[in-house]
Amino acid sequence: MSRVHCGDQAFDYDSLLGTETEMPFSGARSFMRRRLTRNLAGVDYAVMGIPYDLSTSGRPGTRLAPEAVRRATSQLSWGEVWPWNFDPFDRLAVIDYGDVFYQRGQPQEMLRNAHAQALHVLKSGARLITIGGDHLISYPLLKAHAEVHGPLALIQFDAHRDTAKSDFLDHGSFVRFAMNEGLIDPAKSIQIGVRTHYDLDDPITVLHRPWVRQNGVPALVAEIERVTAGMPCYLTFDIDCVDPAYAPGTGTPVVDGLTPAEVFDTIRVLTKPAIVGMDLVEVSPPYDPTEVTSLFGASVILEHLCARASLLPPKPA
Repeated sequence: MSRVHCGDQAFDYDSLLGTETEMPFSGARSFMRRRLTRNLAGVDYAVMGIPYDLSTSGRPGTRLAPEAVRRATSQLSWGEVWPWNFDPFDRLAVIDYGDVFYQRGQPQEMLRNAHAQALHVLKSGARLITIGGDHLISYPLLKAHAEVHGPLALIQFDAHRDTAKSDFLDHGSFVRFAMNEGLIDPAKSIQIGVRTHYDLDDPITVLHRPWVRQNGVPALVAEIERVTAGMPCYLTFDIDCVDPAYAPGTGTPVVDGLTPAEVFDTIRVLTKPAIVGMDLVEVSPPYDPTEVTSLFGASVILEHLCARASLLPPKPA
């Protein structure tokens, strides 16, 4: 594979594959230094941002997450990834598709534009990974994925169920709306790490945080596979599923969350479910000056890509 050594892979690299090592303090901070483009030809995954936080019920700031998570990936873009010992971008052609635009203070425009942009990506044959934004951004993404793949099994890592009975669509009610509209099959959906009170009045399988601690990762993975079997799956990862000791930068932190080991040991082996799309939400950079929460979120996406890439051989140069 020929390479152009111009020091800015997001613009100058001559292939969608591979990694050109750059210093983390320079160059365009695209996701994992992938090409910044809206050209979907030959693309396996497009990474998109939705900088939106108008539906938060507590602390704001998640509108700043797409940029912060992209910046954090400059610490991860070195080629082979441990413990995989391969570069996922030798096997997957991934681009940074930029952000969904909406006029400030206009949630309906965000919902409309996010749905349209996601649908455009999916209809090209590429898969989509989205960086939020608060958890409302998952709603238009579920709509787009359901239009392409049919009803989805939702795999949700979260401290909250987001099934509030409300007339208002926001980050705490979007799952209820998605169930009511047939976007997800609740009997095939699962929520992991929940540790806030919600009515258990629907068929979604809920694994509260103590269940994960008591049963361990192998049992967790087996339960995810059992519940979602035979369905196209959508993975949504709310950073507040993680204990705030490890990821303090979020709008509604809840103590006694999942540990990094529990998260990464699960994501790394989550290869059997047919995951057709993913998002990462609720990173709020202003509440973490160390930027470790953004790095955690970036690492979750990278590990998911590695897990998918592990199913594939390297592509020819």
